[in-house]
Amino acid sequence: MPPPAILDPGALDAAKIIADRQAIEAYNHQRFEFQLLDAVLLFDETTRVFAGYHDVRADAWWARGHIPGRPLFPGVLMIEVAAQLSSYASNRALARTGFLGFVGVDGVKFRGAVEPPARFLVVGRATMLKPRRTVCVTQGFVGDAMVFEAEITGMPI
Repeated sequence: MPPPAILDPGALDAAKIIADRQAIEAYNHQRFEFQLLDAVLLFDETTRVFAGYHDVRADAWWARGHIPGRPLFPGVLMIEVAAQLSSYASNRALARTGFLGFVGVDGVKFRGAVEPPARFLVVGRATMLKPRRTVCVTQGFVGDAMVFEAEITGMPI
């Protein structure tokens, strides 16, 4: 049984983007094919809740080989999207632009497959925001179905 949702994915308006790929670059250093976070939809400094998405496409660099004839978005890339969103939220909350390295992941559960085309929506909440360490609880959705959860830890590198 999945945990309660941090935020109801249906409550988000995908047309209200607060940060596009270019704006995300001010906080995150991934580029080219590894810039997986496509947009940020929510960043609430008071509640420390945030949301963003990655559009999973059939022509993505990984799709040809993972799995031929039935591409599945790799779980490690689900974790990476969650880490990039957590990095964006943590750096923005702490007003820093340096590189926040992904140093840990705990409690990972994959609850469903993500097949292109799909919007992989990630919601999260920062549970620790300190200059030397951040921890964020994240959940991934396709539609209303929770397909992923993980706790992401980051440190400035």
